[in-house]
Amino acid sequence: MRHTIRFTGVGGQGVLLAGEIMAAAKIALGGYGLKTATYTSQVRGGPTVVDITLDDDEIRYPYANEGEIDFMLSVADVSYRQFKSGVKPGGTIVVDPNLVHPTDEDRKKWNVVEIPIITIAKEEVGNVITQSVIALSITNAFMSVLEPKVLQDVMLSKVPKKVHEANNKAWDLGIKYATAAMKK
Repeated sequence: MRHTIRFTGVGGQGVLLAGEIMAAAKIALGGYGLKTATYTSQVRGGPTVVDITLDDDEIRYPYANEGEIDFMLSVADVSYRQFKSGVKPGGTIVVDPNLVHPTDEDRKKWNVVEIPIITIAKEEVGNVITQSVIALSITNAFMSVLEPKVLQDVMLSKVPKKVHEANNKAWDLGIKYATAAMKK
């Protein structure tokens, strides 16, 4: 089964790495995973989007079509506004409410869920860089598309050992907040 996921943010927030990790985890499970990214020439601060396509069958077209995204997670308003139209009606969009401001129309069109990802990374993990790990675990908790242990192992393989403890904490917090948000 094909799943299409979108992460949006600005350069430097780790959305490209998060997409790479999700695609690699699907491949590790014997399927096909592909990420396509769009970003500005700015190294940091420019709008960034990464689309992740996960499928059990070969992926013949690498881009998400308009209105095809099943799930989006956004941590930057500029990118949210620019790329939200790709989400299919009724799809889920997780936003950091301190940074992203959906309209009332957006809330009618999509299932908008607010989770303070950056605040969790800063205050509960103590390392803002772990926001991409929180995003990964939130996404997988909502989508249930990858074996959690495999995704976590791939994530740990992409970061230095000295930050494994912080990243594992971020992973667990992402699941905790996603689970709480799904119960609402």
